[in-house]
Amino acid sequence: MHFTKMQGLGNDYLYVYGEPVEPEALSVRLSDRHFGAGSDGMIWISPSDVADFKMRIFNADGSEAKMCGNGIRCVGKYVYDKGYTDKTRLTVETLSGVRTLELFVSGGKVKSVSVDMGDAVAGAEQTLTVDGEAVSCTPVSVGNPHAVLFVSDIEQAPLTTLGPKLERHEAFPGGVNVEFVQVLSERELRMRVWERGSGVTMACGTGACASVTAAVRKGYCRYGEPVLVRLDGGTLRIQIDEDGRVTMTGPAETVYEGETVE
Repeated sequence: MHFTKMQGLGNDYLYVYGEPVEPEALSVRLSDRHFGAGSDGMIWISPSDVADFKMRIFNADGSEAKMCGNGIRCVGKYVYDKGYTDKTRLTVETLSGVRTLELFVSGGKVKSVSVDMGDAVAGAEQTLTVDGEAVSCTPVSVGNPHAVLFVSDIEQAPLTTLGPKLERHEAFPGGVNVEFVQVLSERELRMRVWERGSGVTMACGTGACASVTAAVRKGYCRYGEPVLVRLDGGTLRIQIDEDGRVTMTGPAETVYEGETVE
């Protein structure tokens, strides 16, 4: 099986064009960073009846995700660079609905992608009990679930300890992505993430959207103004309109092509 390893801000996936066969087991095996190709999961691309293309996302633990912001940007680069389309504005079907992409091309290759991520909805702040301690977070849906925690110092955030406990907390029956966010200014956030099904990753596109949505709700940032979200793997530009519509812009890069072997 031929695959292409791609990454958006270090959030890396193995991409295959075709209908998935035993995708859960394959994602677990190939995502292993010691015995496989190494990735945060696999993304399968195929034709769609309702959009230009369809994507299905499987995390490193084999679970299927509804949406991936960094992943969908790479889908746009994949289909354009490989000649499956000559459109620079296209639609992609996901389990969270159809998303519209604008591709920015230079030298015949896609360099960055802007994605209409749809509506983001922030719920009321929740106080949860974790190991006997109270933890406050803002739940946000960007087609997939997020719990956003604001911290004063991102370097001291309990990413690897509190992250997995919140991911599996009873308040989130299907699991949740956990973002730790430090507000640098009205136009800039610093974020680190514990992703559902993958653990610590270099970046999370939907997590960046969720973080800005929560920041706007709490008054840290403003509607209609682009916010730079600094992640471990780089920077995304996120804008939240008054109606809750989210636009995400960031890079997409190909790492290498590969073949599976028995």
